[in-house]
Amino acid sequence: MDWLLDIRLTDGPLYWTVLVLGVGGAAYLLVPPWRASETAALRIRAWAIRILLALAAAFALVATVHWVMINVLTVFPELVPDPVLLWFVPGVAAVIVGILRLPRTDWAHYWGGVLAALLVVLLSAIQINAYFGLNRTVSDLLGTALARIPVLEQDLMRHPGESDGVPLQGWKPNGDLPAGGVLRKASIPGTDSGMNTRDAYIYLPPAYFAANRPALPVMVLVAGQPGGPADWLTGGAIRGHMDSFAAGHGGVAPVVVIPDPNGSQSANTMCMDSKIAKADTYLSRDVPRWISTTLAVDTDHKHWAIGGFSFGGTCAVQMGTRHPDIYADVLAFSSEAEPAIAKERQKTVDAAFPGHPDEFLKQTPLEIMKHQRFESSGMYLTAGQNDPEFVGNVHTLAAAAENAGFTVQAHEVEHTGHSWDTSSKRFADALQFLGKQWGLQW
Repeated sequence: MDWLLDIRLTDGPLYWTVLVLGVGGAAYLLVPPWRASETAALRIRAWAIRILLALAAAFALVATVHWVMINVLTVFPELVPDPVLLWFVPGVAAVIVGILRLPRTDWAHYWGGVLAALLVVLLSAIQINAYFGLNRTVSDLLGTALARIPVLEQDLMRHPGESDGVPLQGWKPNGDLPAGGVLRKASIPGTDSGMNTRDAYIYLPPAYFAANRPALPVMVLVAGQPGGPADWLTGGAIRGHMDSFAAGHGGVAPVVVIPDPNGSQSANTMCMDSKIAKADTYLSRDVPRWISTTLAVDTDHKHWAIGGFSFGGTCAVQMGTRHPDIYADVLAFSSEAEPAIAKERQKTVDAAFPGHPDEFLKQTPLEIMKHQRFESSGMYLTAGQNDPEFVGNVHTLAAAAENAGFTVQAHEVEHTGHSWDTSSKRFADALQFLGKQWGLQW
């Protein structure tokens, strides 16, 4: 059964098979259905008109739904990427064309049209998934690998009175280390914030299991929205990135903690303390206290970083500017310029700080960086080269951070849009950036 779960969805044989079948299905739908009462020329002309009308209707429907989601329902605070919207169009058009075939052909040809439409819909779905890079395998899609991750055991927790570990600089293990790190899950209670959150995921590198365990730095990661902590394991492929890094650095890598500042797939707390939730308190008090008391890590916050993708990148910039004493460094992949619930700032303010726009503004990173200095902090920023809105955010945040004293690196990631590739393609480099910030020779 493992072979089925390991089938890749973003490349490989299945991806190309769906591409070929989807194109074949589209070609089948373009062929006009047969009717004895029509000449070939009339049939082709009439069907071509219906195809064009179906495409126009699909484009209009996708555009309308997108507009409503952004401007009326405020499902997303930013526009859905154009390539994603364009891939919705053939799927919707195929469904419309399949329906149009019903009164014009026999049942055998009709069900052939239904199958062809389903193949085009499947093609659209797999292309949209490939764009975001979230579910890379069947296991990612079904969540089977996640379900097998054990709960953090008592043996892996910090013992009472235990030190942070021996100094990391120049450290060598006593004895052998595991070939790779491990993943665990745990509940991080919202003791001060009152938040009810989903399980967090933890990555422990090989060095964590050494008899002479070193004082390992901490990296907190936040996922996008909609989404959850598990997205860093699937789309973010965090275990693979960290194991690769550890393999090249004597088993050493940061301990990674992936908490949940939202509480559900669709919630958006904006990582703020507001009318919505006390997400800032959760990330600045509940999570750090749990990490320091539960995991055997370096409790010197000069060696702590926070990072994230999309919403998570925005959150990372917020925490790094509001709490540099807790999170000394920031990794922001495809960050917004400021936290948002809706495209219009006023809707965000009304939802989170009704009647108090100043309360919102003073918590935004750009406003904070106008008034504070961050000489000891670093900020690593990326955005996909094909994601112009977020490339603009990178330039805006980088300029503000440099003016505020941050050590800044900013990159446009080639051949990517608003996808997990903006973190995957630069993650090793981002870890090197953290090593320099922390004064460590990785």
